Amino acid sequence: MRNFKLPSKKEMNFIFYSFSKKERVLFVGLIVVLVLSTILILQNINKSFMVTVPRKDGSLSLGIIGVPRFINPVLANGEADLDLVALIYSGLMRKNKDGNLIPDLAEKYESSDNGLIYTFTLKDNLYFHDKKPVTADDVIFTINKIKDSIIASPHKVDWQSVDIEKIDAKTIKFILKQPYASFLENTTIGIMPLYLWDNSPLELNSANTNPVGSGPYMISSANKQSSGIIDYYKLVPFKKFILGEPYIKNIDLHFYQNEDDLFKALINNKVNQISSISPHNAEILKEKKYQVESLILPRVFGLFFNQNQNHLFIDKTIIKAIDQTIDKDKIVREVLLGYGTTIDSPIPPNMIEYQKSATGNTISRQDLLQKVQKDLSKDGWKAGVDGFLEKTTTEKNKKTTTKLEFSISTSNVGELVKTAELIKQDLATIGIKVEIKTFEKGNLNQNVIRPRQYDVLLFGEIINRESDLFAFWHSSQRKDPGLNVAMYTNITVDKILEDASIIIDKKSRIEKYTQFSNEIKKDMPAVFLYSPDFIYVASKNLQEFKMESIISPSDRFLNSYLWYTKTENVWKIFSNY
Repeated sequence: MRNFKLPSKKEMNFIFYSFSKKERVLFVGLIVVLVLSTILILQNINKSFMVTVPRKDGSLSLGIIGVPRFINPVLANGEADLDLVALIYSGLMRKNKDGNLIPDLAEKYESSDNGLIYTFTLKDNLYFHDKKPVTADDVIFTINKIKDSIIASPHKVDWQSVDIEKIDAKTIKFILKQPYASFLENTTIGIMPLYLWDNSPLELNSANTNPVGSGPYMISSANKQSSGIIDYYKLVPFKKFILGEPYIKNIDLHFYQNEDDLFKALINNKVNQISSISPHNAEILKEKKYQVESLILPRVFGLFFNQNQNHLFIDKTIIKAIDQTIDKDKIVREVLLGYGTTIDSPIPPNMIEYQKSATGNTISRQDLLQKVQKDLSKDGWKAGVDGFLEKTTTEKNKKTTTKLEFSISTSNVGELVKTAELIKQDLATIGIKVEIKTFEKGNLNQNVIRPRQYDVLLFGEIINRESDLFAFWHSSQRKDPGLNVAMYTNITVDKILEDASIIIDKKSRIEKYTQFSNEIKKDMPAVFLYSPDFIYVASKNLQEFKMESIISPSDRFLNSYLWYTKTENVWKIFSNY
């Protein structure tokens, strides 16, 4: 076999210069085409093996309303505290962006057939931000602090009927007095390190503002004003976070006293992401080309009638007239600027399983109002000299005139005041007279709601989970501190709510809450108006931020460890994303 030998440089030059001028141009052109096509082919081959993945880089600057005070899962209640807890702490379980539960610190859990015992096993290699291990003792400490009768934890009601036992350093057993459908959701509560909190009262521990958790982000630095108020935290990824090291390199949190300051901070580029903004400001930001997003919150706003205060509301003809006369679409359109959903049920619209498809009104509004007026007239209500409806009855040869009028009590918050004004205008068109009474929030709670001193309360209920409906509608909750502000009593509803709270099977539980909703609609102790949206501005280059649904505003941080702002191309074999 003859040896292959490349031409020498001299031979190549001889061949090249033996070409004519046209041949040399053609030869050079073909060489260029060959080189370029080779490069393109190699690039395409390379691309076929490449994927785009998040890069561990980038930063975010978030604006939050409020002042951090208790950054611990037991006491956190304000927006600033809850947001930080969501970023810094981990629970046994965690909700993903679809609202489904996934294991976090837990490797697995097992439940008994009767739904009374849950046994959790912790994962290996769990650490707090200071590199100390997470153990069963930390879990037990956290739950016992929530249950402590001296500590006013907002989560106490979730755990007061649950006993907890340590099996070993990685295994914990929860023993329930009765089955509880929402129990697994409760296990998303953040776990606190025993060694950091055990030696001083929770409220006085310095870890309240310098917290250590096992969540996706940890505190790198903070800034305090001369008054001692913290107005800034810098967070960095926790590399040992059990669900994977986060991608965003820095998250800066800036805290503001009110929405006006928050709004200005965004406009002045001090922050690039804000939340909990009003519909008015959302529209301004949309015009300025900011990325405004919204999600339905599990909030139910409505008119809650106090029959004990005003006997008019015993008459269902009156309640039905109020319900049909109020233009709910107009409230959502003019007050919420479209950032909300009209409702006719005590169950929020984002609890999709319980919602039936809306049939809609086939009758025009004008015809509907005429029907309402006709129904009231049949019930004996006639226009008085002032144009408003009244009814004259005779008993024991004595005539009594009752006027169709009542007051609506509400907070002096702008959106609620505007809503009350629209309701007043709507009801005036059919002859119902309404007086609006507005109160500062603390005064409303203390002197109006607690003693139940109102005819009608324009009020919003926060339904974080199905079981919360018990507090708003069970007859045992009619008096303070219960939240049954409609003073509603129905033994059928009581039994439905009691049964539903202990049903583990989802399909059966849905059937129970559907029955509950139907009973409420039949009795009409309230007129349900709307559920507002949670409105936020997202950084334009932030990926994996959108949530399908949220229960509370802090839920927007549940998948913060998956957020990213920058990407890179790597070969598929090196990608684990």
